Amino acid sequence: MDWYPLLNSLRISLISTGIVFFVGIFLAYYLAKLPRVLKGIFDTILTLPLVLPPTVIGYLILRLLGPKHLIGAWVYDLFGFKMTMTWWSAIFATLVIIFPLMYRTARAAFEAFDKDLAYAGQTLGMSNTRIFWRIMLPCCKQGILAGIVLSFARALGEYGATSMVAGYTPGRTATISTTVYQLWRTNDNAGAMKWVLINIAISAAVMLIINLLEKSGRKPKTQADFS
Repeated sequence: MDWYPLLNSLRISLISTGIVFFVGIFLAYYLAKLPRVLKGIFDTILTLPLVLPPTVIGYLILRLLGPKHLIGAWVYDLFGFKMTMTWWSAIFATLVIIFPLMYRTARAAFEAFDKDLAYAGQTLGMSNTRIFWRIMLPCCKQGILAGIVLSFARALGEYGATSMVAGYTPGRTATISTTVYQLWRTNDNAGAMKWVLINIAISAAVMLIINLLEKSGRKPKTQADFS
């Protein structure tokens, strides 16, 4: 059995999740401080991929990164390579798709943060950066971790935008989702079912992790937790 689709899906998902972790947290942290109207405008823009069909997102990415369009044409003329139809092209698609998940969960966690803890840190002479990493982020870790897990799971199962931007080439751009479709299209139902079961197993593991995180977040604090 060729395991390339699984390995390719995992690396695309890991890279995409790593990027949206930093970008999502950064934007969630700073946009949460904006006035209500501005925050609403940015929220609408940044979470739009949640409601757009993946094929629409894939089409828009192609209009930007295709070899005859805007950024893609400039990169091709300057460096001589295409930004579409490669394994790493799928990263652009998954980034757009999963970013709202990381951003929304991180923003919700930051908005629920007890600001009195930050004020206490300021009275101790801590900088805003130190307060963020040493106080705010640990207190919001359940929400952040949930965002990471959800983003990774969504990236692993992405099909619509990925198939348009990266296509399907066995051993080069194939992912779990595109492989299932191609095997079904060629009437290889047994092969398709194998990848479906693998995807179900991974998804079940992800849901188990999310449930464990939720239970951990509801665990009552003891005096030892604050010592």
